[in-house]
Amino acid sequence: MKYLYPQRTSSLPFLMTLLLSITTFQSSAQLFSQDSLKLISRQFSFTEGPAVNSGGDVYFTDQPNNQIWKYDINGKLSLFKDKAGRANGLYFDRKGKLLACADENNEMWSVDRNGKVEVLLENVDGKKLNGPNDLWLDGRGGIYFTDPYYQRDYWTRQKPEIEGQKVYYLPAGKQAKARIVAEDLSKPNGIVGTPDGKYLYVADIQRNKTYRYTILKNGDLAEQKLIIEQGSDGMTMDNKGNFYLTGKGVFIYSPAGVLIGHIEVKEPWTANVCFGGKNRTDLFITASTAIYTIPMQVAGVE
Repeated sequence: MKYLYPQRTSSLPFLMTLLLSITTFQSSAQLFSQDSLKLISRQFSFTEGPAVNSGGDVYFTDQPNNQIWKYDINGKLSLFKDKAGRANGLYFDRKGKLLACADENNEMWSVDRNGKVEVLLENVDGKKLNGPNDLWLDGRGGIYFTDPYYQRDYWTRQKPEIEGQKVYYLPAGKQAKARIVAEDLSKPNGIVGTPDGKYLYVADIQRNKTYRYTILKNGDLAEQKLIIEQGSDGMTMDNKGNFYLTGKGVFIYSPAGVLIGHIEVKEPWTANVCFGGKNRTDLFITASTAIYTIPMQVAGVE
């Protein structure tokens, strides 16, 4: 990210700018301690899609092995579901059901506590989705999800049925139909919304940028605005409005889009993050074949 500093016309503005810069980076240092990063396990093929339930337990996917795992607030790791639809992104709804971007057959799933699956979405206008990747749930129970195209070795098809890679909205309700709400992106991936339901943030991993949209009353999106000059695989937010982007570790940006911290994760790729634990103050990180946690001085909002 480029930092643009005002020209120095007097000593006072320069000193104020310098003080603001120092204050910002001092506060970022208080968010976490790099030494507190803890490896939980390295027994997977590729970890993704962490989601936290109402009790603070975190569920995540081992996508190549077609599994969903659970890491509870007591530190116990257990297998939740085999034959998981090649699930990628996950998110819990208000009823405690686990929503899953199941890209084996390009579907959206709802999974109950016993692992029973309900298919929420099979296609859009008779065409298979590219491969639902990540999702966020609004206060009305509607699902925003990204639909990039990544060719999978377990598919028979060799090209998409839908032109373009878009963001969709699936309203709550049995008869609801998914609709396109953003198509001004190259490859949308990570997605997260604000707790007040006013804004949705989408990372375009191909353009290497993250955008903000205004959420309208009917669920449509408007006013795309560039927020961060960096894309992301997965993303989340904390209760201070900071953004957590992934890739080579975890990058933390202020609400204004200023880089204020970086958590180094010594893995080939950091795919996704979410806050978990009783107080939502532990950042849970999925990274290549491993999972990590790190205590934070802020809490999550999802």
